[in-house]
Amino acid sequence: MGVIDSADTVPTVNLASLDLNLLVSLDALLTQRSVTRAAAQMGLSQPALSASLARLRRHFGDELLTRVGNDYRLTPLAVQLRELVRVALSGVERVFTAQPGFDPASSTREFSVLVSDYVVVVLGDTIAGLLAEEAPRTRLRLTPHSPAVVDSAHQVLLATDLLLLPHGFVADLSHRDLYRDEWVCVVAADNPVVDRGLTVEDLEELPWVATYHGQTASTPAARQMRQLGIEPRVQVVNESFLTVPALVAGSDRVALLQRRLVDLLPLGSGIRALPPPFEAGPLVEAMWWHPVFDDDPEHRYLRDLVSRAAELAVSPGARTGIDLGDTAPREK
Repeated sequence: MGVIDSADTVPTVNLASLDLNLLVSLDALLTQRSVTRAAAQMGLSQPALSASLARLRRHFGDELLTRVGNDYRLTPLAVQLRELVRVALSGVERVFTAQPGFDPASSTREFSVLVSDYVVVVLGDTIAGLLAEEAPRTRLRLTPHSPAVVDSAHQVLLATDLLLLPHGFVADLSHRDLYRDEWVCVVAADNPVVDRGLTVEDLEELPWVATYHGQTASTPAARQMRQLGIEPRVQVVNESFLTVPALVAGSDRVALLQRRLVDLLPLGSGIRALPPPFEAGPLVEAMWWHPVFDDDPEHRYLRDLVSRAAELAVSPGARTGIDLGDTAPREK
């Protein structure tokens, strides 16, 4: 067995010797990219924050902010630290605001959820309504997710409560299934294929509106289609489900959308939904979170509320077009 050279070991930091106020200063400096603006944000004098910046530069052995003309730019290390600092501050805030119990009626907490516009349409109003009724002083922040956010979900979810996303994109996170949906093809209402139905040949010949189209970004149904050897001719790439109908109506384009979203579109939207000419597996929408929050009382409350919102939103009579079957939520 070889000997580990002490120079190759991971350096350790004595947390007791660190001033956590420097973390707040670092966040302001990296966000504002200006000592003057960062000092104003924190309510400090410019010399006081300059002293903090000097201590941070000594600690990291890096300039962090470098002057270019009249502006400051972040060094490569500072760019790496920017998101890490936000995660660390969020963790500190959670530690010092933690309580043995959680009272929704008196809480002033902000709950943060990463979502697509499709999920906002299906669940957003119901989640907000339940929170307004049970926890009227809380706030709900719905933030659009992106392929980059999904790729770094393990890190992002240290600072964000929930990620609402179908199965097939993330793993090794705690989750609970919410509801099922199905994929349909949408075409213009006056497209000739409406009368005869779509074929595999149509999918290969017609121009496509693709959502989240890239090397690692795609809808589950689009990935299934390509696995079957059906290669779409993508004409428009779009990262919003709600704008797809406008890009399809009045054209010869075709796209994949969720049945629940199509059923909620207003009459006269100019599109028709057709069954795909291939076996498109169901979409299983779930909420995902970091395991560190499994037993957090506030987080448990939010997960329970989102589960109840999903049950209400997809219950019979909620303008849905599919049979859910067995969709009992399960928590990992």
